[in-house]
Amino acid sequence: MFLYALNHLVGFENFTMDELKGYGSAKTDGYKTICHAHPEVEVPGVEVTTGPLGQGVANAVGLAIASKNLAAQYNRPDYDIVRSRIYCMTGDGCLMEGVALEAVALAGHLQLNNLVLLYDNNQVTCDGPLDWINTEDINAKMRACGWYVLDIFDGSYDVQSIVTALNHSHAVADKPVFINIRTVIGIGTSVAGTAKAHHGAFEAETVADSKKAAGQDPSTSHEVPERALSYFRERKSFGKRLESDWEDLVRRYGEAHPVLHHAFQRRREGNVPGEVSDLLASFDTSQMSSLATRESNGLIMEKLWASWNALCGGGADLANSNKIYQSVNDVLLPTNYGGRYIRYGIREHAMASVSNGLAAYNPGTFVPITATFLMFYLYAAPGVRMGALSGFQTVHLATHDSFAEGQNGPTHQPVEVDSLYRAMPNLTYFRPCDAEEVVASWQYALSTRTRPTMISLGRDPVGLIPNTSRTRALRGAYVIQEDEAADVTLVSCGTALHHVVSASKKLEGMGIKSRIVSAPSLDIFQDQDKEYKDSVFPRSGRPIVSVEEYVATTWARYVTASIGMTTFGYSASGPSNYNRFGLDAAGITTKIQQYLGRLAGQKAMEYGWQQL
Repeated sequence: MFLYALNHLVGFENFTMDELKGYGSAKTDGYKTICHAHPEVEVPGVEVTTGPLGQGVANAVGLAIASKNLAAQYNRPDYDIVRSRIYCMTGDGCLMEGVALEAVALAGHLQLNNLVLLYDNNQVTCDGPLDWINTEDINAKMRACGWYVLDIFDGSYDVQSIVTALNHSHAVADKPVFINIRTVIGIGTSVAGTAKAHHGAFEAETVADSKKAAGQDPSTSHEVPERALSYFRERKSFGKRLESDWEDLVRRYGEAHPVLHHAFQRRREGNVPGEVSDLLASFDTSQMSSLATRESNGLIMEKLWASWNALCGGGADLANSNKIYQSVNDVLLPTNYGGRYIRYGIREHAMASVSNGLAAYNPGTFVPITATFLMFYLYAAPGVRMGALSGFQTVHLATHDSFAEGQNGPTHQPVEVDSLYRAMPNLTYFRPCDAEEVVASWQYALSTRTRPTMISLGRDPVGLIPNTSRTRALRGAYVIQEDEAADVTLVSCGTALHHVVSASKKLEGMGIKSRIVSAPSLDIFQDQDKEYKDSVFPRSGRPIVSVEEYVATTWARYVTASIGMTTFGYSASGPSNYNRFGLDAAGITTKIQQYLGRLAGQKAMEYGWQQL
């Protein structure tokens, strides 16, 4: 509510008093409120969507990194065209969240002196006093993480000290700034300083008393004194002057540095350069016949990275495994803010949430990349979800995406994680089977401006599959082996598709004909027209069987039966696990034979979906 009220005061036209009166209301008449109970990034004046505690702290770190990186790339003497400072308000609960600590530690390590964290230290949480659950020395903690700490002991009334602290924060040269502001929650009410002031509604008498204490008429509601409104509304014209002065600086920068200016304007526009699209369209995958998809992805990303400096980001301490390593000269460091590769460390949650902040900094200027094992995107899931909810363009590279991961065992083998991301609204999960489809996944990820893409990649060498196509893969699912007289359609994706191709050959030797469908993205396929979908999965009654190393329920809307996982994985080699769980060519062949035998020529759809 603080943000909405401030936006109204400074003159954001969309934040009218009527909008404020509708704060958090569920509308049933088609009216769309912008004053959601938690801010959503859909209107001017709201930079990022927040709500889950700690997310905004990590977003702020991403925004600060974005500003530092752009400044290092484009600023020149007398032309500081990028000089953003990021201010983030936080509370007791936010700072207890793991994602906040991950982000705070990263910001201190990177010495982000353009970041200020204002801590509303009221010592109260939803359940009661903070000391019921937390007695740490927060200032010592922040200093240990590399932050400069300032104290305000009366944040309820001593406004001048807050202003002085903010001004002082500008002079701190090599650290982010933490301003610890002691406040009293619900001040001026009968429940001041208690958990009752944290949530719920105030009694009418308490509201009236607090208005009197503030010098206001208790009989009025949702009114701002003209003197106060005039003071704040001056900020709007001041802001317009700042914007005009900045645009003039950028114009003069263009005269002094025309090449840099052209590059900077392209970044502001946020479009994918034609040369990047051409690179992907013409990328030669013929020499990748012995590579795992994570390796193919690494080679493709290497070319993209060199061609387009909007790409940025990194991994959670698994660069060699994820195959996303970059030159040490391109690592973002306090001594090299122009570097684009971010060493996130083992901070998966912050990695995803910081990437949302990067994406939010003038959308399109940065296209953030994250990377870790698919299994560990469970650690990152809240951040990935917030990116999808916000409509941010980010690319998540999830490697080691099956039980072929091997000897690390079931703790590292994702059998259910795909279901979360395939079900997540406004996120595209793309599981390519070979280098051709990896190219397609990047074509898709860079072309969609309003949603994240997760590219799911295998660990082990698989090579190329006959008849795959980057163009046709962009329809989500397509036929790579046709037979109008087929007894069964086999559909798969990722590493599993290679075993399906081998199984098809075995079945053919037994007199069983099969079609094969590659389905790298069910999200994209779902958006195709009915005629196309029916051509891929004919509704003739003939059996359609999915094969994948995951729990199979996501396939049920398209297929009549599934070969997949019903348990966790096992600590064994990849080939051993494919055999153990009946997902190698021999196991697939046996299960298809048994299934067709049970059907005995009857229409498969009449039996409903089956787990084989």
